[in-house]
This record gives sequence, C-alpha cells and structure tokens, in this order.
Amino acid sequence: MVVTSPRPPVPDTAEVLRARYTRRLPAHLDDLTGPTQGTVDLPLHIVWSGRRSYDLTGLKSRVSLYRTVLAEGQREDLQAFLNRDLLIGQSPILRILISRFIRDAWKDAFPELADALPPREPER
Repeated sequence: MVVTSPRPPVPDTAEVLRARYTRRLPAHLDDLTGPTQGTVDLPLHIVWSGRRSYDLTGLKSRVSLYRTVLAEGQREDLQAFLNRDLLIGQSPILRILISRFIRDAWKDAFPELADALPPREPER
C-alpha cells in the first residue's frame, strides 16, 4: 500500500502575478513623486541589461521608463521614479503596453486611474 500525503493546491499563475503587483503598489497615487523632467537613470535591480537612461522630454522614452518601472520596480522604486500626473496622462498608452495583471492591479487600487483609461476592447 502506497501512502501519499496530500499536496497543497497549486496557486493559479494569474493569482500569483496579480498578488505580486498589488503588493508593490503605493498607498496613494500622491506618493508617486518622481521627476517630471530631465533624465532618469534606473538602478541595476530594475534594469539589469539594456537601456538604463531615459529622457523624460520624449514620449517614447518616458513611456518606456514607466513600462519598465511598473513591471520591475518595487514600491520604493514606483514612488521614486513615477510621477502621479505623468502616470495618469500616459495611462491610455501604457494600458496597451503593460500586462493585464499590472493594469488590473493599478485600476482596482486607484479608480481615478481607471477613469483616465478608455474602454478596453474585449480579449479574444
């Protein structure tokens, strides 16, 4: 007779990712006090290869910075490198560039951010 111990349930990938991004969120959007102009150099723990320097005057550069920090940054990084007003202003663009797990965590936590977003197309 083979006795096996019960296995704990395996968490759903979506649940794990959503929880990971939710834990990183600031308490308030007003906590996002990052720069609004100039050049931002990200630390290695956020960008370990490739581009690390971003010019905030260029839309592509700014969106790339925000996308990277949203995906890889911890709470302290979000607060230091993201700016509330820039995040809200770029939300319509970022919404299509970031994963749904990141997007949903931010929308659920900050309804004012969700209001800045156009309606989302249904996923196919």
